[in-house]
Amino acid sequence: MTGTMSTTTSSTMSTLRRWAALAVLVGAVLLLAIDATVLYLAVPALTADLSPTATQVLWIGDIYSLALAGLLVTMGNLADRIGRKRLLLLGATAFGAASALAAFAPSAEVLIVARLLLGIAGATIMPSTLSLIRSIFTDPAERTRAIALWSAAAASGIALGPVVGGALLESFWWGSVFLINLPVIAVVLIGGAWLLPESRNPAPGRFDLLSSALSMLALVPFVLTVKQIAGGSAGLGTVLAIAAGILGGVLFVRRQRRVESPMIEVDLFRNPAFSGAVLVNFTSVFALSGVLFFFSQYLQLARHLSPLQAGIAQLPVALASMAAVLLVGFLLARLGRGRAIALALLIGAAGLGLLAALESSEQLGWVLLALVPLGLGIGIAETLSVDAVVSAVRPAKAGAAASVAETAYELGVALGIAVLGSVMTVLYRSGLSLPADVTGAVAARAQDSLSSASAVLADHADALAAAEHAFVSAMQVTTLIAAGVMVIAAVIAFTLIPDTRTAAPAADPRATPPAPDTRAAEPSAR
Repeated sequence: MTGTMSTTTSSTMSTLRRWAALAVLVGAVLLLAIDATVLYLAVPALTADLSPTATQVLWIGDIYSLALAGLLVTMGNLADRIGRKRLLLLGATAFGAASALAAFAPSAEVLIVARLLLGIAGATIMPSTLSLIRSIFTDPAERTRAIALWSAAAASGIALGPVVGGALLESFWWGSVFLINLPVIAVVLIGGAWLLPESRNPAPGRFDLLSSALSMLALVPFVLTVKQIAGGSAGLGTVLAIAAGILGGVLFVRRQRRVESPMIEVDLFRNPAFSGAVLVNFTSVFALSGVLFFFSQYLQLARHLSPLQAGIAQLPVALASMAAVLLVGFLLARLGRGRAIALALLIGAAGLGLLAALESSEQLGWVLLALVPLGLGIGIAETLSVDAVVSAVRPAKAGAAASVAETAYELGVALGIAVLGSVMTVLYRSGLSLPADVTGAVAARAQDSLSSASAVLADHADALAAAEHAFVSAMQVTTLIAAGVMVIAAVIAFTLIPDTRTAAPAADPRATPPAPDTRAAEPSAR
């Protein structure tokens, strides 16, 4: 990155101010991660209030991360032009307004729109967090610790969402999970305006609206296809969606190769170490977010825990993810990056395997114990994969690499919910066998989801038990699928990611790349 900084750069910031600024940035990314999963425990409550269909529940859950992932690169390019601090503060303001709209949404459709707006606003915040950390911390050792804390917040926030949601739902209505954003946003706005330096790219190149549109055209049809197949409505529209997604992807890649200022330098993916690290980043979050989406419903609807109890029950995942920060240095020194990531993914896969085996157990304690290796493995893999993505490329392209890592993270959250949630729905419906006296509209509601079944079968114990059994069986199979995906990712990490035994420091944001590379590297710098 060759952008100029404001007069308040890291060279003039005191140590206390640098770490205080980090606290603001980590708080912002933690809020975004929590918001991706905070609704999990609120699904039963909002289902009873708004009566959404199973497909609408999926949209409510994943449209936030889908919008965030689809717009990260676009907003990163915008930040290059108007200033990263400025865009972060503008995005935080919009995030607060969208949170208020979501909290008081009168229908499922309005809530989906509000979650979309939250995702758009969130996309203006996340690109600035990591790039500002990189500009504030110019000392390699300090920067490595700062990025590790950023990664820990991003990974643990997914698991902390249900805890926060459970605590709020114990005393308040489901909309409170959005109102809690407002005091955090106030802290980010006040602290950010005071502590954060401004930075921008002085020669960012032309802003490419067409590339932004093509990236969304490649992504949205894919998720739409997954939802249509899961909902049993696949047809000509599904075929057209697949064709549109493929066309959008091909045109996006072609345009990135031809334009003077690409939004993403697609040639980065020719580096096996880079591609492997991005896939690990995506896969670990894909598995965690997808499993937690229906695990929260499992605790409330199949285990009959209160929202607060269900949130606390998921605390082992968050604590283990945060504890992973303490182990990454040891594993990196002993095993090297590639092997450490592979081992972490295998630990996470083992946790998922244990979870699948124990979900039908009468002892809930054993089920929760399986969450520890899951959180630990994913926390280690996430932290090391972010470092691996950046270190896999030369310093001049470190900004572009960071943008891709952030996109992979958010895309993992969105598709984890969409794909694994849809698989779960299909398995539940195919495995549900209701008593003969349950027919008509009641049977249709029961087949829609366990949340709907719990609402309409409260006075029919046998039918409700059948629905709960079908849900748990479907959950076990889906959890094993997630475990299998993580095993495949472990093999990829072991094969492609080098076994370097030190954390490569991030590129100095003030460094100017060699002249031949300046035009290619600067537009993507974050």
